[in-house]
Amino acid sequence: MAIHRVISPAVAEPPPERWSNCLVVDGVAYVSGMTARGGDAKELRGLDEYEQAKIIFGKIKSLVEAAGGAMADVVKITVFVTEIANNTKVWAARREFFTGDFPASTLVEVSALAAPEILVEIEAVAHLGKGKR
Repeated sequence: MAIHRVISPAVAEPPPERWSNCLVVDGVAYVSGMTARGGDAKELRGLDEYEQAKIIFGKIKSLVEAAGGAMADVVKITVFVTEIANNTKVWAARREFFTGDFPASTLVEVSALAAPEILVEIEAVAHLGKGKR
């Protein structure tokens, strides 16, 4: 099966020749690191890790669904945060998008993300159609 690029109207596409938000091959969706940023970085000022993670999980959901899957199909997430002490805020948002067997997860503190107002970045892998419905 060929690699297929998935787009969603709910997730802004990156500039040409930078990256793909979501690629699917052999029934596996690979979702690039998502941030809560939209068109204007100022919109993130004042949003904590919970609020940013909630936006990000919404983007991941939109891309996985556009690929033909569901959040139950997500088997792995990697979370990057700028302040590890605030990890529980990310987990609170995660509980709003997953039930049952939660995905395998890695949490990493980094010194910085793409812009100072970005506190969280999350990437995901989903095996489409494999999760419990």
